[in-house]
Amino acid sequence: MSEKFIPPFKGRSLLTWLDYEPEEILQFLDIAFQVKKEKTNNEIHQRFLGKTIALIFEKRSTRTRCSFETAFGEEGGHPVFLSSQDIQLGGKESVEDTARVLGRMFSAIQFRGFSQKHVETLAKYSGIPVYNGLTDEYHPTQALADVMTLKENF
Repeated sequence: MSEKFIPPFKGRSLLTWLDYEPEEILQFLDIAFQVKKEKTNNEIHQRFLGKTIALIFEKRSTRTRCSFETAFGEEGGHPVFLSSQDIQLGGKESVEDTARVLGRMFSAIQFRGFSQKHVETLAKYSGIPVYNGLTDEYHPTQALADVMTLKENF
């Protein structure tokens, strides 16, 4: 994968795999395998240099937090962790207002929480890509990792 490669889903949110065609999901997998191979070969890339991602966690998780923080940082970006103790998501500030504010400050948002409606609202009002790190309905990032494991082992 060259540094200049721009996938056709650049700028799109990942809220559920239902929003993607099977060919696009296969392309996600191809890119994931390529990035994993580069990491194994100790290749350093800075594809997210100058980018920031807000990592919103209503639900705690060791693996999801570490995966997003490490991957984004290793690619040159700056991850910012925001727990439900740090922000007023849906409390004093509406989800729509939070989305607008974060959309002005960040390049992307990852959301791990309860409500699928919250992740959809963040995507609708932020103007930046939003990645579903888990809701009560979908877990597309875990599904991608699971399919990768299956393909590697079977």
